[in-house]
Amino acid sequence: MVSLVTALWTVLHARTLLLGAVAFLFFAYFFRKRRPQNCPPGPPRWPILGNFFQVDFAQSHLHIQQFVKKYGNVISMEFGDMYSVLITGLPLIKEALVEHDQHFRNRPVTPIRERVFKENGLIMSNGQTWKEQRRFTLTTLRNFGLGKKSLEERIQEEAYYLVEFIKEENGQPFDPQFKINNAVSNIICSVTFGERFEYQDEKFQGLLRMLDEVICLETSIWCQLYNIFPRIMNLLPGSHQTLFNNWENLKLFVAEIIENHKKDWNPDETRDFIDAYLKEVEKHKNDTSSSFDEENLIYTTLDLFFAGTETTSTTLRWALLYMALYPDIQEKVHAEIDRVIGQMQQPSMALRESMPYTHAVVHEVQRMGNIIPLNVPRAVAADTTLAGYHMPKGTLVLTNLTALHKDPAEWATPDTFNPEHFLENGQFKKREDFLPFSIGKRACLGEQLARTELFVFFTSLMQKFTFRAPDSEQLSQKFRMGITIAPVKYRICALPRA
Repeated sequence: MVSLVTALWTVLHARTLLLGAVAFLFFAYFFRKRRPQNCPPGPPRWPILGNFFQVDFAQSHLHIQQFVKKYGNVISMEFGDMYSVLITGLPLIKEALVEHDQHFRNRPVTPIRERVFKENGLIMSNGQTWKEQRRFTLTTLRNFGLGKKSLEERIQEEAYYLVEFIKEENGQPFDPQFKINNAVSNIICSVTFGERFEYQDEKFQGLLRMLDEVICLETSIWCQLYNIFPRIMNLLPGSHQTLFNNWENLKLFVAEIIENHKKDWNPDETRDFIDAYLKEVEKHKNDTSSSFDEENLIYTTLDLFFAGTETTSTTLRWALLYMALYPDIQEKVHAEIDRVIGQMQQPSMALRESMPYTHAVVHEVQRMGNIIPLNVPRAVAADTTLAGYHMPKGTLVLTNLTALHKDPAEWATPDTFNPEHFLENGQFKKREDFLPFSIGKRACLGEQLARTELFVFFTSLMQKFTFRAPDSEQLSQKFRMGITIAPVKYRICALPRA
């Protein structure tokens, strides 16, 4: 009997302690993490996890729209310790990112970003580091042809290689993903590394697959849990560990190229971005406040490699998919190309104004593809207000590009691929409510390059091929959620045009 009582007491005592600990954590979290006064409305949150389980991570940009309908154009949510605000509507987006840019200029530093990039590089850095890296990168890219004919000629040459490589498929079904990735990546690689990579290069193809995997993994539930419980998740296996391994391998790839550059580096002969950066490192070697060092060279170069590969290539994959799904639109693109360029002349930006329909199609691909649906996140740099709501320093800010680009009040057929959205009386029409590259001082610095790549690559492919679904296979507009929204893997037929 005594043994039974002792056993019961042990069990009850353990349960009591456990319940007490849970209750303590609940109340400690509640009082410590009370929402700021005068904060935007939002869905009720769970202790510790916040709104984590209220968002479908497989389609978070769509699922979150129900909260916008319920709570309005400025809503707040929490994911663990991350307090975030979602802004909807062009007036508010412009107010935050343009008019009060100084308060919304920072990037949030999540545990994953902290571990992978250490607040370095171009995309996720802040303060002096961001200013120095962005200014230097823009100047150097211009020196190597950004916005000039020389870089456009490289794009035209790469488009020729891509067309010839696709011709080898002989009209049979193929997956275009890594052919397009390789072609687009070669442009930024030629500027940063001073070389391009052949489509049969197995090592480079492996790196592109690794990059594709990290893009997919970073928004997975395991990685989101890492952002909430980094110390615990460090001890557990899972896709977050694969993510970290892949990023390390990508950094090693860049570091190896930098080491090879250093072997024959001549400061009087700048061959590419890495050479220019090594010269800048040497120039600031005695300046302890400078952000120019070899570690930042790796991160900035990796940012250029990632951004210069992923966004444009994903948009082009959407483009080919839409052309196969909408053959009547593809026919109109072909007709305009035949009328303006013909089969022998290379597509160029100088001809874009004479091709309003093709120009409109490229823009409609960006609108419908919606590859960065909530924009690259920002963080509030200092306590401020927006739309009358208090925004404390450190608040993660998302801008709702999905709602902006699919607003039924502004777009005639928001959920249908329709190039007429960008046409007026047969001429191309710019739209203020179209922001695929964001706005403000932290807008995409590669916008000009991306626009040139999209037009030249797309027009070159359409000039030479008709794209259609393989026999007995059905194409769809289903997407894969990641850092960017990409079409699910598909095969397509590229039929040479006479």
